[in-house]
Amino acid sequence: MKIEETPLSGVQVITPAVYHDSRGAFMETWNQRAMAEAGLPSTWVQDNFSVSRRNVLRGIHYQVTQPQGKLVRVTHGAVLDVAIDLRRGSPTFGQYFAVELDGESGRMLWIPDGFGHAFLVLSDVAGFAYKVTDYYSPAGERTILWNDPDLAIPWPVASEQVVVSDKDQKGATLSDVQVFP
Repeated sequence: MKIEETPLSGVQVITPAVYHDSRGAFMETWNQRAMAEAGLPSTWVQDNFSVSRRNVLRGIHYQVTQPQGKLVRVTHGAVLDVAIDLRRGSPTFGQYFAVELDGESGRMLWIPDGFGHAFLVLSDVAGFAYKVTDYYSPAGERTILWNDPDLAIPWPVASEQVVVSDKDQKGATLSDVQVFP
């Protein structure tokens, strides 16, 4: 397993060893000992999974109460995955890190609490799996507008082609939302 730091303190790209043969491929997606040695959480309270079609954008989501650290990966297909630093005291507050995740490489992204999260589906369909460190808190959930001009995330699809939920379409701008101290 290879772990790479990103420009956002605490956010890490994790690439597992993938073993290919004539039958297909095998990879280890979770190993408590290896993750703990890397300083990642080894206790998870919930696993989530979604399937989405091309150009679906989910996010930008986070929770101000019961904040969730997330270990995210794609089971099949490909997405552009984005973490946004929402820690007001951080030198990288309001900055984002984006990485392509796909089922072939098995690459994962560790996003600690204090960050917003979103992804855009790049393939015809994508399966998205993630582990979280705390339970879902509807009262604590916040949504930042996916195309907030202050964030200026360069989504690789025309705005009129992006498919978002009503909730995500009504997200607030970074300057108008509650964030972390």
